[in-house]
Amino acid sequence: MEENRSFDSLFGTFPHADGIPMRNGVPAVCVPNGVGQCVKPFLDPTGMEDSGGAHGALAGKQDVDGGRMDGFIRVTDRRLIRECRSHPRSSACTKLRRPNVMSYHDGSQIRNYWAYARNFVLQDRMFEPNWGWSLPAHLWLVSGWSAQCRDPYKALTCTTDLGTGPATPLLRHPRGPLYGWTDLTYLLHKYRVTWASYVEKGPAPDCLAGPIRCYTRLKGQPTPRFWNPLADFTDVREDDERAAAREPLSGFYSAAADGSLPNVSWVTPNWADSDHPGAPILQGQAWVTRLVNAVMRGPDWESSAIFVAWDDWGGFYDHVEPPVVDSSGYGLRVPGLVISPYARRGFVDHQTLSFDAYLKFIEDDFLHGRRIDPETDGRPDRRPDVRENERILGDLERDFDFRQKPRRPLLLAPHSA
Repeated sequence: MEENRSFDSLFGTFPHADGIPMRNGVPAVCVPNGVGQCVKPFLDPTGMEDSGGAHGALAGKQDVDGGRMDGFIRVTDRRLIRECRSHPRSSACTKLRRPNVMSYHDGSQIRNYWAYARNFVLQDRMFEPNWGWSLPAHLWLVSGWSAQCRDPYKALTCTTDLGTGPATPLLRHPRGPLYGWTDLTYLLHKYRVTWASYVEKGPAPDCLAGPIRCYTRLKGQPTPRFWNPLADFTDVREDDERAAAREPLSGFYSAAADGSLPNVSWVTPNWADSDHPGAPILQGQAWVTRLVNAVMRGPDWESSAIFVAWDDWGGFYDHVEPPVVDSSGYGLRVPGLVISPYARRGFVDHQTLSFDAYLKFIEDDFLHGRRIDPETDGRPDRRPDVRENERILGDLERDFDFRQKPRRPLLLAPHSA
């Protein structure tokens, strides 16, 4: 799971995908910049670093603006807009002509990501499951819900929360569990399906401010826990699986090499390798490439499926209005890749998907279709719906052809020239 990129910002010009609307090779959309002008999407001139934009729950809804998809500059660059209106010849006005949230990358800049898309599967309707930023997205990735619990030992005290308020649970439970509802590992543990969450050591930028700044007070954490929250789930602690929830990244490479990868793995970067704006995107791409190469070189390749996604849109422009499934989402569109010896070759998947589709795939593959469902999993909580059962949600199995002969690895140089 990488960080903070919209679909259009990475694959908006990918052939046959639902990318940036074009007319005669030029973007046909233009987003108001708040000072009487509009800005068309443009190729990032450096191809290296980005600043991104506001990406909280409210910012997401304001970006979408009732389906007009025109709020991206106004939401992120309010200060520049005010300055430009007061001083029309200032540098703020110059910056508003090419704000970074309207930039995108193409195949000449992010060659490996595009190589995976050309040779395997690119999903062009993968939506963040929630409105907002990293923490709720990562909670949804492993549990199908984002909530706040008055008492993390009592699941029925948990109610929906998209991380827009103060981080009171962090202050109240600085070393105890934070998340009392049920995550996928509860079922994996119950039915003896092996799993691990591999975490790269290092910091993340969102620790420096905002509602989770108190994470910096928690000592001894390999990475800030809002990118790898499994260790803070009550059921993980009760099942005595906290070690599995924070395996070092070196363990992933060792397991890939000797064929001992668990049935289900989550892999989390640190800031430098995350594609998060401010970190070089080529460094994040190289990190992902090394992970994929490690699986491809190992004995588990012929029975593996690798999913790559970005946790939220990071404030970057995207032209597709998200479908509404409930009050929490879907959020904005993000890129999704499927890499496997059984993945369809050069396939663009137009199904409507969300991170809930990962849960559904794992549950169908290893748990005979059992769901994280308070009515059936034996651990009641107050989640408003079971997202895996949404009728609009596609099926990841369609990205595979299990009748084909397993395909050979596609080993790429991490730092492609």
